[in-house]
Amino acid sequence: MSDTNSAGGHTAQHSYGGFNLKAGVTVFFSLVLPLVVIASLIRVFTYEPPAVVSEAAMQQAIALQIHKVGEVQIGMASHEAKSGEEVFKARCSACHASGALGSPKFGDAAAWGPRVKNGFEALLNSALKGKGNMTPQSGGDLSDYEISRGLVYMANAGGAKFAEPKAPAAADAK
Repeated sequence: MSDTNSAGGHTAQHSYGGFNLKAGVTVFFSLVLPLVVIASLIRVFTYEPPAVVSEAAMQQAIALQIHKVGEVQIGMASHEAKSGEEVFKARCSACHASGALGSPKFGDAAAWGPRVKNGFEALLNSALKGKGNMTPQSGGDLSDYEISRGLVYMANAGGAKFAEPKAPAAADAK
């Protein structure tokens, strides 16, 4: 009888749960280790030491990283103010030409009368901050001065006797 469990002259290979240890070591030393060595050599030969940066250059770099994305410019230096009629046509006529949404119609003395009695400042406050269905007009593409000129134009067409608003004083150059 022959023994089937004998080595039969073959060398034994160690196997752990289907993993051949000798094959694993061979793969590691023939594939993985050379890749690690090559990557390390590339890193050594391409290493650049950090550059010495002055404090001013560092501040400039920081400022560039946190710069504003956009800017808002209020008013324009060479902007010529629009007349009351121009303001009415550009901004106010959408509602006041037809009396839409309960707005006093342009030239309608009966509709403007009660509003004019409250005075120019009350009307201007309503125009700039909004009232009822009217949205605030301040802060748009027209200045508060231009809005006041448009208000005087509309109110005077409705029977008011408001004087033309005075232009704001130019900012002093220092």
